[in-house]
Amino acid sequence: MALTNEMSAYAATAWEEAAQIVRDLCKLPAPSHHEELRAEYCKKWFSDNGFENVTIDKALNVIAPVNVKEGNKINIVMAHTDTVFPDTEPMPFSEKDGFMYSPGVTDDTANLSVLMVCARYFKENYAFGDEGYLFVANSCEEGLGNLKGTRQIMADYGDRVSEFLTLDSSCMNRMVVQAVGSHRYQVTVRTEGGHSFGSFGNRNAIHVLASMINALYTVKVPQEGESRTTYNVGIISGGTSVNTIAQEAEMMYEYRSDNKNCLAKMQNIFEKTIEAFRAMGVEVEVEKIGDRPCSGEVDQARYDALKNRARAAVKDTLGLEMVDRSGSTDCNIPLSMGVPAICFGVCRGAGAHTREEKLETASLHDGCRLLLDFLFRK
Repeated sequence: MALTNEMSAYAATAWEEAAQIVRDLCKLPAPSHHEELRAEYCKKWFSDNGFENVTIDKALNVIAPVNVKEGNKINIVMAHTDTVFPDTEPMPFSEKDGFMYSPGVTDDTANLSVLMVCARYFKENYAFGDEGYLFVANSCEEGLGNLKGTRQIMADYGDRVSEFLTLDSSCMNRMVVQAVGSHRYQVTVRTEGGHSFGSFGNRNAIHVLASMINALYTVKVPQEGESRTTYNVGIISGGTSVNTIAQEAEMMYEYRSDNKNCLAKMQNIFEKTIEAFRAMGVEVEVEKIGDRPCSGEVDQARYDALKNRARAAVKDTLGLEMVDRSGSTDCNIPLSMGVPAICFGVCRGAGAHTREEKLETASLHDGCRLLLDFLFRK
């Protein structure tokens, strides 16, 4: 069933409520692993709006079940509460000329707000059959959150999950259909160090680390078909003073690929590089701090049906063609387990992962229309 007049009428008013939810949530800091304030807000909102048995699990996911019965199949619809920013104090928020400005306002606050108001309408108007739904405000999607929230959901419900949608983007006609896997490491190098004059000639941990980075950056990334593989050193630190030969230096390093064979090859290259430096007598400590899997084997017919519903919804509500892409999202976990999973956005904006992030406020109207159309096409 495509978008009805009744759904359109609801969206025409509900988007303004969604905008207020955005305003409220932007006042609540939510770095990964510390989403407590937003979790409590969302739990109260769901409970106040007629959802029963709303819970916050040990991963700080807010779970609002609808028609979930003992052992029945479940469809999951989620959007994440955490922001990429580490701030534990309220971040700045402003509105001007039809836009809202705040770090995290589109990623993922706006998408979460649309999920909430549309979930309420869906709960009250959908003709439920045997399958249930979990509407989830999930934790730890960003960075070193390492998809903790989704891992918990799939650990608790994985065998029962029929399909999975996560709302996460400021573009409504781009759909993630292939998981970009990644491995992330903190690498620490230690040497004898010493006084920059008196101990000149001793190995410098910064120099060794720089040599290691140079070696990693000479890698020719593996390629299979149209796969894409990347690597990056995002943070480096170390040393004591300008007149000290550094005893310790560290970096955060990652590699990514949308092909699991290429990801495995990058792991092999990384491990051999570390082994080579250790063979030179350098102390190297490696800690894996992030591990996101690539897609596994998904039933193609079921997956195509899910993707085609999203394509039809975008075409009918917005007049746009959906564009498939690879991405690192909450979809990684269900896709790695063979569960059909997609990700698209229900808002428009710009500047994600910057402090200048902005949301086109009225785009929440289109977002409500799009999500309702998709949900009722089941």
